[in-house]
Amino acid sequence: MKRNFAKAFALFAAVLMLSATVLETSAHARAAGGRSIGSRGSRSYSTPGTTYRQSTPYQQSAPSRMGQPQVQQPSAGGGFLRSMAGGIAGGLLGGMLFRGLAGAGGPGYGGGGIGIFEIILLAGIGYMIYRLVRRKRGNTPLQSVATGYGSQGYDDGYQQQSIPASYRVEEPVRDDVHTGLSHLRQMDPGFDEGRFKDQVMDSFFRIQGGWMNRDLQALSPLLTPEMQGVFRQDIERLLREGRVNRLENIAVRSVELAEVWQEAGQDYVTALIYANLLDYTTDERGTVLEGSKTEPVKFEEYWTFTRPVGSNPWRLAAINQK
Repeated sequence: MKRNFAKAFALFAAVLMLSATVLETSAHARAAGGRSIGSRGSRSYSTPGTTYRQSTPYQQSAPSRMGQPQVQQPSAGGGFLRSMAGGIAGGLLGGMLFRGLAGAGGPGYGGGGIGIFEIILLAGIGYMIYRLVRRKRGNTPLQSVATGYGSQGYDDGYQQQSIPASYRVEEPVRDDVHTGLSHLRQMDPGFDEGRFKDQVMDSFFRIQGGWMNRDLQALSPLLTPEMQGVFRQDIERLLREGRVNRLENIAVRSVELAEVWQEAGQDYVTALIYANLLDYTTDERGTVLEGSKTEPVKFEEYWTFTRPVGSNPWRLAAINQK
């Protein structure tokens, strides 16, 4: 039994080591290695392309004649009186029950049972509770069963329909692409969306070329300091292992703006890039180790660029997988 367990454990460890090796070697495919790297400011932990729209509970824009649904809460005075009356009634009932049981136990217990006075007192307390409840219901405004609106609702005969509380709609919030672009142009009136997309494609080709050539010096002006550190580690690993990631026939099919926002004195623009290329890895002599020289790879990635607010150069701050 112990021998079988040891064999199973050794096999499991070998599988883990092999998986880690495969992930490590495949991480060299194209710039960023097909993984998410870099920082998007406060949005680093959100999915690109989704933060500018959010699911919010449905809210009806009410006219001035329409009030908000209100839940009538019992007044403190009525609740206190009813609680006090209930306590008195409970005490009397308990006392009478105790006396009745004591009386049933024999002459030594001094019983007596329920008398006419207790019956009249209980009837009076019950009537008082009834009046309090009836008065409270009489003061409650008539509620609409269909909608839950009270007397402040429509009074012109308009029949309202109930809206499920769980109904949710997609509503744009303030930091969508259009609003983000308007804020960006306040400090850079000459910003042009089409020209920016061209710059994104140009940076994409230049970064892929610098990655393939393992040339960090050519990449540095295009990257933020954080991204320079990530690329430096990957390139140094490629050099140590004697590997070259070949990227050929690169074609960008589309570039679309997914997010535009400002924070901490920085402009941020996230673009969704759809591209395809030949992506394979060789050793120093040109022998193919991974990938294919004939089968193109299609992929979509979010590239986030940043700059100080104003007309300043853009640098790549993050790459996220779609």
